[in-house]
Amino acid sequence: MNDVVREVVQASGALAFAGLGDMVWGHASVRDPEGKGVWIKASGWGFEEIDASTVHLVSPDGAVLTGEGKRHLEFPIHTEIMARRTDVGCVVHTHAPALAAFASMDVELQPISHDAVPFTYPQLPRFTETGALIATRDLGRSLAETLGDAHGILMPNHGAVTVGPDAASAVMYAVLLERACRTQLLALAAGGPKVWSDEQETRFKRDQIWNPGQLGAGWEYLGRRAAQADVH
Repeated sequence: MNDVVREVVQASGALAFAGLGDMVWGHASVRDPEGKGVWIKASGWGFEEIDASTVHLVSPDGAVLTGEGKRHLEFPIHTEIMARRTDVGCVVHTHAPALAAFASMDVELQPISHDAVPFTYPQLPRFTETGALIATRDLGRSLAETLGDAHGILMPNHGAVTVGPDAASAVMYAVLLERACRTQLLALAAGGPKVWSDEQETRFKRDQIWNPGQLGAGWEYLGRRAAQADVH
């Protein structure tokens, strides 16, 4: 198993253990180091089922260059974001219910807990062009443009996308965004949040709490627990 395939397998296992699976839907990709496209799990498999045999290389135009199986329809999410963002090495797309529920509220995400810190000041964007599948390169480019330089983007009536320089950061951002949305939903259900970190504290916490070392620690924890649970 080469390093890039291993990273896709590890990302998939971590997302599965974190509870971000949606049966066989959702996907994580890693940039091909030779610029040929993205390595991503094959369609029809859940995060917890992924091993080297269910990861393939998909070109920017959707051709399966290496590996077996049918590609996901939403490959343009990954290829078009990576085409626009040279700093991105991994893209994660999930359908966790808390993401869709929070996006439907049409309210800003507030840094009530540490989890929301990477996505506020500035506020993470929302992609409102469609709630259907991102199944064309034009939609993928539009999503990438709306994402801009953010760590993640909410997709109302659909899910969310997070990005990072590597799988550790992109996966952790997916986990944190789901937790942040779930926490704010709890606060809204209890009458609405009354206090949260201001911009100065949020920016301080971004470096203090979610620096690369801390993101890496969370990633390693998810990897250990996925291995203990026998999640590939």
